[in-house]
Amino acid sequence: MMDYLNYIGGKWTESKSRETYKHYNPANPSECFGTTVVATVEEVDSAVIHAKQAFLQWKQLSPVTRGEFLRKAADLLEQQTEEIAKIATKEMGKRFVEMKGEVARAAMILRYFAQEGMRKMGELLPSVNPQNTLYSLRVPLGVVSVITPWNFPVAIPIWKIAPALVYGNTVVWKPAQESGITAVKIAEVFERAGLPEGVLNLVMGSGATVGNALVEHPNTAAVTFTGSNQVGREIASKAVAQNKKFQLELGGKNPAVVLADADLDLAAKLTIEGAMKQTGQRCTATSRVYVEQSIYDTFVDKLLTEVKQIKVGDGLDETVNMGPVASKNQFDTVSSYIAKGVEEGAQLLFGGQCLEGPTFNGGYFIEPTIFGQVTNEMTIAREEIFGPVLAVVKVADYSEALAKANDTMYGLSASLFTTSLDKAFHFIENSEVGMVQINGETGGAEPQAPFGGMKESSSGTREQGQAAVEFFTAYKTVSITSSL
Repeated sequence: MMDYLNYIGGKWTESKSRETYKHYNPANPSECFGTTVVATVEEVDSAVIHAKQAFLQWKQLSPVTRGEFLRKAADLLEQQTEEIAKIATKEMGKRFVEMKGEVARAAMILRYFAQEGMRKMGELLPSVNPQNTLYSLRVPLGVVSVITPWNFPVAIPIWKIAPALVYGNTVVWKPAQESGITAVKIAEVFERAGLPEGVLNLVMGSGATVGNALVEHPNTAAVTFTGSNQVGREIASKAVAQNKKFQLELGGKNPAVVLADADLDLAAKLTIEGAMKQTGQRCTATSRVYVEQSIYDTFVDKLLTEVKQIKVGDGLDETVNMGPVASKNQFDTVSSYIAKGVEEGAQLLFGGQCLEGPTFNGGYFIEPTIFGQVTNEMTIAREEIFGPVLAVVKVADYSEALAKANDTMYGLSASLFTTSLDKAFHFIENSEVGMVQINGETGGAEPQAPFGGMKESSSGTREQGQAAVEFFTAYKTVSITSSL
């Protein structure tokens, strides 16, 4: 069994602690297929120092040249699609076909930000003094801490690392421990693309030790984080205390609203896809659906027809529609929410069982689960579950649906299914989320579009698209006065 190492200053390094983290397949927990080496706080410090030294040369390169490294990385990533997808499937259970799509998406993100290196990075401004030349520049921040989750082990790191690099920053990256081997494979891609030593560093370990050391390090200029609200608040507090930039993408409790005039077959199909795709382990997953009472029973029947077509099993089996949850911890958490739904009086319409037997190898498999007769006061309608659980709520009309959809601390994504143009535009304007879908599922994002939420789903700055430049750079204003 192979040990996968940290990548610091352009070298693969053994940890001085000799501590390792074992990786087990969530579809077959008896299978340990590798270990990652846990970094020490001293090694985090070394990674930051290397990144700070590399920054002095990296920022001097043309952004067009920096973009070429990303383009090469995209080509290499595509060449390793099957290998990386298979490793990620074994690490966190996502279906192989979904992981191949995620790797392809990551390559697209790299190519997008490679082109961003050709975009203007400032502007000429008018001055009151005709002898002044006044202009602004966007300049890199320095060393950026990148802290990423396990649920999108390729795409999320890439959509943080790519803009950080093309805009001239250097990076120290801490992935979730559960996806450490996938992270090593991504770092190898950048190494093979010829990225200079110290520009990208990989340190693995727990958030409490390695992640905290990165956030608190005096030589990191910014931190970008995707994960839980609790950890996000802690990061924000520490970053503010040090006057460093922070970017947080946090939880979601994403609603879909289905009106009586909607295409109900399409709405049912996309609601189930939004809720159950990637085993519900997406911050943009559909978690609540508000249905007008006149079509409630009909729509529930259509949801049940769709969910019954889902086949649960090992994500490496391409005939399977849904894999396991990522870990024993996730399994216990999702199971507890299902039990809470039953306890609080929701109607269990489908699923809710843990799947056992020789077919499932003791893996962390949970049936796709649908609750009906849910109220907004129930726990399953208020808290992020991060599993294949959908809460169906009956409402009188569109106004009640909108009010209840907005009645949450979260504000990431929302969908409306309707044929009414008036209601579609009203929903776009009044839904308290960062991303709105009309007749589409709540998940999904494209590299050229800003990604992020409102309320407690985000710290405000957006990822991806041209909006990414707002976080990864700072303005510098220049005034040159002529003496002639």
